[in-house]
Amino acid sequence: MDMKKIGGFLRRLRKEKGLTQEQLAEILFVSGRTVSRWETGTNMPDLSILILLAEFYDVEIKEILDGERRKGTVEKEMKETLSKVADYSRMEKEKAAKAGSMAFSLMFLRGGDRDPADHFGEPAGCSGGERGAAFGRDRLYRAHGV
Repeated sequence: MDMKKIGGFLRRLRKEKGLTQEQLAEILFVSGRTVSRWETGTNMPDLSILILLAEFYDVEIKEILDGERRKGTVEKEMKETLSKVADYSRMEKEKAAKAGSMAFSLMFLRGGDRDPADHFGEPAGCSGGERGAAFGRDRLYRAHGV
């Protein structure tokens, strides 16, 4: 653990927030001299302060202890997440394509040019009372070989 590197990182984080050492000290209820010692690498903040600093600066404690942001790891994690999202999207598209293919196949097997109500033996385009009459008429024609 490089205390000088950690101190420099803490100084950069503070300056990114636009704070002086005194202002940060007031926020954390410590002295300005204490903040100065952290930033020069003379002393390290205790664990409770380290947790507060990580939350305040929106970094991980590991990043503070490493004295740098985890760009490479963050990029790697982002790539892994994007890869998983792309895989999920591809699977969803494949499911939709299979469902569409299945619907087309069923329509083809049933005779795609007919009305969906045809499973009742009714001609395409009939509705309401016409269906019943057409159904009866078809049965009559079939019975008499017409």
